[in-house]
Order: sequence, then C-alpha cells, then structure tokens
Amino acid sequence: MAVKIRMKRMGANKKPFYRIVVADSRAPRDGRFIEEIGYYNPVSEPKQIKIDQEKAQKWMKNGAKPTETVRVLFKKNGILE
Repeated sequence: MAVKIRMKRMGANKKPFYRIVVADSRAPRDGRFIEEIGYYNPVSEPKQIKIDQEKAQKWMKNGAKPTETVRVLFKKNGILE
C-alpha cells in the first residue's frame, strides 16, 4: 500500500480550505483517508497553517511520501530541512 501525505479540499466555491491527511495513494482526493494531521487555509490573511509535527514525522518514518505542495508547507513549518 503506497501511502501519501496530501491535501483534501474542503470549503465552499471560491473559498478553499484544505486538510492535510495521510491517505492511500489509490483513494480519491477527497475520499477515504487514514489520519488527519493538520490544515491549511490560503484564503485568510495571514494564511493559516497548522501541522502536527510529531504525526507528520511518524508517518514519514513509516514510508509515507508527501506531495510536492505538502512538502513546501512542511519546509515553511520547519518539518523538513
């Protein structure tokens, strides 16, 4: 089972809100997920980002690969070097 750390889109039209989740790579983007580890709100000013660093590192040690967008958010929060 290939596990990814990716964003699940929520919110209304033109007002996106994303949850950062750990999911099987074969599951739909907004479908089933294993665990929620944070959220990202690009609409608010300033942008809100909250990520549980312990959970993110635990999943990456277990082999979960973050998507490119999530990798950028991790770097901004200091989870990745």
